[in-house]
Amino acid sequence: MRKGTAISVFFSMLIIGLGAVGAYGIHLWTERQLSGGPLLATGQVKAQAVAAPKTAVNAKKTRKEIIEDSQKRVVTIESGDGLGSGFLYNAKGDLLTNAHVVAGSREVTVRTMDHREYTGQVIGIGTDLDVAVVRVPELKDTQPLTLARSNKAEVGDEVLALGSPLGLENTVTTGIISGVGRSFDIEPYSYSNLYQISAPITHGNSGGPLVSADTGEVLGINSAAATEEAGIGFSIPIASVLKKAEEWSQRPMAELPGVSGGGYDTAEGDGLEGSRSLVASFYQSLNDGDYVTAYSLLGSEWQSGTAYEDFRSGYLETGYISVGTLSAEEQGNEALVTVDITAEERRKTGTVYQTYRMSYSVGAQNGKLKILHGKGKKVD
Repeated sequence: MRKGTAISVFFSMLIIGLGAVGAYGIHLWTERQLSGGPLLATGQVKAQAVAAPKTAVNAKKTRKEIIEDSQKRVVTIESGDGLGSGFLYNAKGDLLTNAHVVAGSREVTVRTMDHREYTGQVIGIGTDLDVAVVRVPELKDTQPLTLARSNKAEVGDEVLALGSPLGLENTVTTGIISGVGRSFDIEPYSYSNLYQISAPITHGNSGGPLVSADTGEVLGINSAAATEEAGIGFSIPIASVLKKAEEWSQRPMAELPGVSGGGYDTAEGDGLEGSRSLVASFYQSLNDGDYVTAYSLLGSEWQSGTAYEDFRSGYLETGYISVGTLSAEEQGNEALVTVDITAEERRKTGTVYQTYRMSYSVGAQNGKLKILHGKGKKVD
């Protein structure tokens, strides 16, 4: 073998040997780094660990689901002075509403979405804060609405206003937060730091919840409307009244402002004079076009048989009603009030003036005088 050829073979064998040793060293180092498991498997385990929590996240509710879920916890409240709304805010069967909805009453009538009717007890009420709490023992352990415990609403947030405007139960209107920090006084209540909303609200919405259309949380208590034409409403932020409401739920008020010590309201002018005045107020409300107030003067049995919209539509073609002398006589625990009225009725053939003799049974209901029943006949 020539000398040059031998040297080439030697260096070739040396390079091959060093490569083998290096490869073996790399293999040992890699095994130590793996710590008993392949790198690919480790990557898969990590990926699975990250992905697993996704299966536990609840899907976001649709707006329709938020509405349906909220309506189950919103009620209609009838007191001696009118109609309003309320909603369950804890598991004790306690409802939040406006003070002006239940003012002067210790007991109120509460109707749920499925038409169940209960007697609620007012256990706390503000005199300058327009908030009250009504307890319905039968609703205890019913899941309440979720509350936004801090002021989360901002201008532009989409909202839902739930309640019974004009006595139309289970109504939902939509809008946005159109302003914040609004303040004004409506005697005897002072309102501060209100949400201004574009969701239309009117008589009967008072006390209902303002719900976030995104989360379903209660943002506020719907309390006032500027004018129906303007489409501007106001809602009290829930966070600003929650502490006081929870105090009443823990320690109910022993005495309520404006309520007699016996536990029932005493209507002004009880007896025959009060019964005559109630019927006179009924017709005055009709002449003023205030059908909500007129409807609120009817007893619960009458209202159960006649929806507000049917009651209102029955007077839309009636103009001014002239009321004659009201007479009243006792009938057990009730009073029978009789009166002749002349109604201006608009018909297709023209306007006619028809006289009716009306008879009404008036009696106490939840401590307030109500028109319990009525009937009439034409007088030629």
